[in-house]
Amino acid sequence: MGDLEIRPAVADDLPAIVAMLADDPLGATRESPDDLTPYVTAFQRLADDPNQRLVVAVREGRVVGTLQLTIVPGLSRKGATRSIIEGVRVHADERGSGLGTRFIEWAIDESRREDCQLVQLTSDATRTDAHRFYERLGFTASHLGFKLQL
Repeated sequence: MGDLEIRPAVADDLPAIVAMLADDPLGATRESPDDLTPYVTAFQRLADDPNQRLVVAVREGRVVGTLQLTIVPGLSRKGATRSIIEGVRVHADERGSGLGTRFIEWAIDESRREDCQLVQLTSDATRTDAHRFYERLGFTASHLGFKLQL
């Protein structure tokens, strides 16, 4: 793992990021790697927001993972700041290598640097392997999530 770099994503990373987002049964139905236009717009919004960290993992010059970390100030929990981990993806060639663990540890460390009191994430109900992974890292399935498609 020593040759792995975790760094902020740049616009040139978008094709690799979107390809990873699309490379699973759920992503294949909702991502469009053939048209990066909406992703370029979204990337700029993320880049302009100081509470967003879109990062990539790079090995030997190749993007092999991505995640988004959002810092959310709040009033609940006595004014606690929390972080949200989103869009975690590891390239198929790297799964099982420990990269996912390193990524989540990076996000937790970054959350501590931002004085967050809580790290949270959601995972689709069908991703049972991911649920075991997060539980192994100390996360608990403490809430039931809801979504409203707009």
